[in-house]
Amino acid sequence: MADRPVLYPGPDHPITVTPSGKHVVVTVAGKVVADTRAALTLQESTYPAVQYVPLADVDTSLLEPTATTSYCPYKGDASYYSIPAGGSKSVDAIWEYKQPREAVAQIKEHIAFYPDRVDSIEITD
Repeated sequence: MADRPVLYPGPDHPITVTPSGKHVVVTVAGKVVADTRAALTLQESTYPAVQYVPLADVDTSLLEPTATTSYCPYKGDASYYSIPAGGSKSVDAIWEYKQPREAVAQIKEHIAFYPDRVDSIEITD
């Protein structure tokens, strides 16, 4: 297997991780999957900002690990979870970098949600 590239954030591809300061609630099939005031906002280049929720604020009993993985040269290897209560819509709805690269080390023990695979991600003050 060929070595995978490792890239670092910089002026051409900035990445920032900051406390969101917001209340983030994620729901699926009428169930609250995550509820936190400790989310981190990851802003990568020109992509939409992503809320990373601490695992401590997630109802992990609603999650099911999957065999899906992906690789980001900036962040590392991602693993995925489905939310069975959401049916086929919520397959691989969540990703996690269990060993994130140093530039985004703060997202360790945090997960993120695909907005189109959950019923809602409410972000309020």
